[in-house]
Amino acid sequence: MEGRAAVTVAGEREMALTSYPVPDPGPDEVLVRVTAAGICGSDLHMWRGEVPWFQPNPPGIQGHEMTGVVAKLGANRQRDSLGRPLREGDRVAYAYFIPCGECWACLTGTTGCPNRYRTRSTITADDPPHFLGAYAEYYVVTPGQWLFKVPDGLPDELVAPVNCALAQVVYGLHKIGLWLGDTVVVQGAGALGLYTCALARDMGAGRIIAIDAVPSRLALAQRFGADATLLLADYPTAAARVQRVLELTDGVGADLCVEVAGVAAVVQEGLEMLRPGGRYLWMGNIVPGARAEIVPHDAVRRPKAILGVLAYDRWVIPRALDWLARARARYPFETLVGSRYPLEQINAAFQAAEWAQGQGSVARVVITP
Repeated sequence: MEGRAAVTVAGEREMALTSYPVPDPGPDEVLVRVTAAGICGSDLHMWRGEVPWFQPNPPGIQGHEMTGVVAKLGANRQRDSLGRPLREGDRVAYAYFIPCGECWACLTGTTGCPNRYRTRSTITADDPPHFLGAYAEYYVVTPGQWLFKVPDGLPDELVAPVNCALAQVVYGLHKIGLWLGDTVVVQGAGALGLYTCALARDMGAGRIIAIDAVPSRLALAQRFGADATLLLADYPTAAARVQRVLELTDGVGADLCVEVAGVAAVVQEGLEMLRPGGRYLWMGNIVPGARAEIVPHDAVRRPKAILGVLAYDRWVIPRALDWLARARARYPFETLVGSRYPLEQINAAFQAAEWAQGQGSVARVVITP
């Protein structure tokens, strides 16, 4: 049996459709039939050449936001990472990375292992087991990779981004610490920002202030739990935005600021929006070399805690799934789902995702292999 995959081509932006033998899973592996894969903002960064590909040497199978059903279980992989029995046909969500367990980050319990993509980055799609990316009909969950059953009732399109955007926000807010009654500023109302608004609301935030350049995004932020919004056209300078946050907090400043704009220049104004002792969570700026000028005084003399987060720990995916199932009726998660494309239209899908992002849309384009 063969399965199709969209693979990168040397020197070209477009991907090519090809087929590979579908492997039987090894004793500690699981073969998944992919049912939905999202085009994340970081996928577009890679496609534009701003961020290195997960599988840098072509041909590679890209994509990381995905979900699917168990096609075949390895002999030793009969349960998910919570010990629950697995069967063929079960819907599953899984991490797209594997901490190595041997580097200084792993040995010191630091999330964000620098070797977490090594199973993909050291081989090409031509090498077995071939299927190590989302944009394919199959995916091989390798030994040590976290895998969890999906609650009934959640559509695949909402589950696909759980292992990336939602998991990152869940972990980030947990690590930075959100206190009951906190005033939270959210810099950016894309998918990460909308998840942040909803999670912060459910975690007990007292007031949530969302900032963005696109009116429709801010309207959505209110539906996801934001109490106040700042449109860049109304507050065109950093000083004006800082002043408005101070007005909304009776001159004190916010308790927590979350950077999910992906714009390096907003970091300094985020520092200025925080009260002394405030906390700053950075999650949006992932482009290497993108620089910003900050004033260290504003984090030292008016002390602030700063934390950068990209990856997450193994407990996050099942809790994110559980929250999504419980919160689904209270927030308009379906607005985060955009157009659907079959695998053979992968290049058209990326063009559509690029256009939609340029128009300010937060909806993920979804590949349905």
